[in-house]
Amino acid sequence: MRDGKARAIALLSGGLDSTLAAALTKQLGFGVVGVNFATGFCTGQGRCDTVLAAGRDLNIPVRLLDVSDEYLEVVKRPKFGYGSGMNPCLDCRIFMLKKARALMEEEGAEFVVTGEVLGQRPMSQHYRALELVAEESELGDRLVRPLSGRLLPATYPEKKGWVKREDWLDIQGRSRRRQLALARKLRIGSFTQPAGGCCILLEKTYAARLRDAFAHMGPDNMNKDDFALLRLGRHFRISPKAKVIVGRDETENAVLSGFALGRIKLDFPDVPGPTALLEGEVSEEELLFAARIAARYADAQPAEEVRVVAFQDGEARELRVKPLSPDDPRLSELRIG
Repeated sequence: MRDGKARAIALLSGGLDSTLAAALTKQLGFGVVGVNFATGFCTGQGRCDTVLAAGRDLNIPVRLLDVSDEYLEVVKRPKFGYGSGMNPCLDCRIFMLKKARALMEEEGAEFVVTGEVLGQRPMSQHYRALELVAEESELGDRLVRPLSGRLLPATYPEKKGWVKREDWLDIQGRSRRRQLALARKLRIGSFTQPAGGCCILLEKTYAARLRDAFAHMGPDNMNKDDFALLRLGRHFRISPKAKVIVGRDETENAVLSGFALGRIKLDFPDVPGPTALLEGEVSEEELLFAARIAARYADAQPAEEVRVVAFQDGEARELRVKPLSPDDPRLSELRIG
């Protein structure tokens, strides 16, 4: 069917592969509706702008859907485990494709398109993984991967006679050479660089902090703010029940202040210094130690006491501590990630 009556939902990440898959689908005469799911864990500046720009370049409508609350449950309890970091690759794909399937039904579309390439990612894009995702998402043959379509089983559009097998491409592996050449041919310029929008769960520092939080707080006790805080500052595990987070610059200090509710906030009224948050059950000794860690990053002399104000539940308390020496081995021993 080349008259544009059959429609497809195209997942758009802002990256090259998904943009090409949508472009090829439209080129074959199908109506295309783009969709981008905001999970709360994506990195890279202006990714929504890139997705919208891709939609504009392709002249297709784009839906931006926030699924961050639901996605937390995927991160906490992935059925198929984690990848190299704390990234639930297979569960992530299944989750997004289930959402896309619901949108397909809502929009009256016939199939869902992704930019997945056979063999490109070791955990989620080998042959069996692609089959598994199609099964678990309940899309089956209505899940189409145009960039590798010739190498995969026939899908719904092919079975219906709307496309021929040779209409799809046979790209496989990690190289992006063919995709970049195709982008030049199709004059597609709105996309992020390869891996530029990878999930923050892949990053070693964030993954280490998340493992620590799961181990000491438990996944069920973590909310959206807890996940967001893992992106910020320097983290020090000072006891099994307590952790201190120290801001690295003025911007982080301001953001950390917004997370002070339910935590102890440490400020430096007399010298330039970081904002620090202390969370968990804290003894007096641990409070003073956390203040010494934070003071190490203030503009204070290591051998001289500095005044620290601890704010908790609307009350302020003054502390006087000597900053830890920059050479104190506990700084590296206790730091997470």
